[in-house]
Amino acid sequence: MSRKQHHFKGAEVSCCVKYFLFGFNIIFWLLGAAFLGIGLWAWAEKGVLSNISSITDLGGFDPVWLFIVVGGVMFILGFAGCIGALRENTFLLKFFSVFLGLIFFLELTAGIIAFVFKDWIKDQLNFFINNNVKAYRDDIDLQNLIDFAQEYWSCCGAHGPNDWNLNIYFNCTDFNPSRESCGVPFSCCVKDPAEDVLNTQCGYDVRHQGELDQQKYIYTKGCVGQFEKWLQDNLIIVAGIFVGIALLQIFGICLAQNLVSDIRAVKANW
Repeated sequence: MSRKQHHFKGAEVSCCVKYFLFGFNIIFWLLGAAFLGIGLWAWAEKGVLSNISSITDLGGFDPVWLFIVVGGVMFILGFAGCIGALRENTFLLKFFSVFLGLIFFLELTAGIIAFVFKDWIKDQLNFFINNNVKAYRDDIDLQNLIDFAQEYWSCCGAHGPNDWNLNIYFNCTDFNPSRESCGVPFSCCVKDPAEDVLNTQCGYDVRHQGELDQQKYIYTKGCVGQFEKWLQDNLIIVAGIFVGIALLQIFGICLAQNLVSDIRAVKANW
């Protein structure tokens, strides 16, 4: 019996598993490349690529990092899974499984920490928001992220409008020459449905007024509390998303391990 005939009558690599894993990962590969491209383009526009040391100059969080890190992970995973399945390369398939398993483990650990150490997470979130409030004018992407969060959750600052005293442009000190002194960003303002044009100066001098008067013009609740409330209101949806992601990861690991077993069985019969 020839080697080819022995292969045919013995174990075979499942075409369904092979090409499903290939198609599954080529989408991730392309999405990862797109995310990486967007991140690198954003950094090029801000001049970061021409001056790499400027990455550490920003006091707050640069949202472009999300595109770079997420895009990079998706690109690497997609490449390993896609090429590993297509070429029946056990090394790449094992790398795919281990890498995906490591991400799953880190997500699980983060979830447990967030559940057990709720107060510590809350303190870290408060510190994160206040640190980025300080750097609000330093980066346009960070500014847009903060404005989006404050508008979406109808909040202002980490615990309230006075957190904007941390920013050199908005603080209420007598020696602050900024026109925005004792004000808040426009994203803190209560929107008037009758206004068609966005008033970016609506928060000017608003903190000179008493708290009751401020409520007429700006949101006075902090973003930490509003985020907690949003999380409680949407707990089932958020939990469903995380469970769905976890199941996809487990499914990907099972497919890769199944394909590795098939390849080993075929090689053993040669």
